[in-house]
Amino acid sequence: MQEVLLLLCGAALLRISLFSELYLRYVKEGLRPYLITSGVLLIVLGMLSMARRVDPEDRDPEDKDPEDEGTEDEDTEDHGHDHTRGPRIAWLLAAPALALLLFPPPALGSYSADREEAKVAAQGVGTFPELPPGPAEDPVDLTLGSFASRAQWDSGASMKGRTLRLTGFVTRHSNGDGDDGGNGNGNGNGTWYVARLLVSCCAADAQALKVQIRGAEAPAADTWVTVTGTWHPTGKPGSNEARPVLDATSVRHVKQPSNPYEKR
Repeated sequence: MQEVLLLLCGAALLRISLFSELYLRYVKEGLRPYLITSGVLLIVLGMLSMARRVDPEDRDPEDKDPEDEGTEDEDTEDHGHDHTRGPRIAWLLAAPALALLLFPPPALGSYSADREEAKVAAQGVGTFPELPPGPAEDPVDLTLGSFASRAQWDSGASMKGRTLRLTGFVTRHSNGDGDDGGNGNGNGNGTWYVARLLVSCCAADAQALKVQIRGAEAPAADTWVTVTGTWHPTGKPGSNEARPVLDATSVRHVKQPSNPYEKR
């Protein structure tokens, strides 16, 4: 049984790390060599274990220890009891490995983003480096983390008057707090965000980065989009009112990137 589990786990690791880029859904890019090495070792261990397994019925009678002859009947009874239930239960351990091998779970999406507040890297209010000179450089591609940091902490308003472009997946939020949301109708029922998750090591420590989108209808949740627009100031930098908000001029559907998580 353990040999099968080792082979399944090793094959699953190689499936997501060596033969595809699915591992990027769960860990950072730099961990790929370790996953491949682990998968190879598990398969080697499983094959060695199978090769060393010897069926007691095939053993040469001369190899039997005389001291074991007196307890042969007793051992047979014990083995008949221990090896009927144990392996059947142990097969349940193969389910996670089979799931990873055949049906790899998707990357974290709007469900996770809705439950994790955006966290920015800035350590206080101050001026940020200027964006590339325009207008020839517009639109400027920004990460969600960079946009959120500038929107909340940049006292120099470096994004003012610039056309910006953000890429991420859609997450919605319904509330009744009077926020005019994504459709600009002021009813507080259409708020939506473009979001992305930031990972330090793996998906387990993911943090959500979200930018509210105004002036455009919300696509379906978890749809990947590129949103072009301008920064919408909401409050004094460093205050609770300063939030990352973008006035959209266009929303374009795009394919999910091979690495769905935002880089630091």
